[in-house]
Amino acid sequence: MIKFIEGLPDNVIAVEAVGKVEADDYRNVLDPAIAKTIETHDKLRFLYVIGEAYDGFTAGAMWQDTKVGLGDRKAWERIAVVSDHRALIDAFKVFAWMVSGEVRTYPMAELDDAKAWLSEA
Repeated sequence: MIKFIEGLPDNVIAVEAVGKVEADDYRNVLDPAIAKTIETHDKLRFLYVIGEAYDGFTAGAMWQDTKVGLGDRKAWERIAVVSDHRALIDAFKVFAWMVSGEVRTYPMAELDDAKAWLSEA
């Protein structure tokens, strides 16, 4: 599932992957949040935390994740992925060039740094 993380500016969508992430998590949770943020802000910032509670992506979720990154490319201003899952970070870095905006990855110990970077003016 995808769970929202509160306490960041309203132009930042912050989520955490918990358990198994499925395609419906993107369609029913993340996609509407992105659409709403784009309606009220020219640019959006995104925090994706993939911590210890994460148990994998379904194939459908991986496809939805790709579609999110490629959708409305000009809207993405900053993206931070926070995880200690080395394989996920490496995979994200391979595809990061496809996403507009600035992209950074952080280990879990630097979650506060990622939040600060996304929150700065």
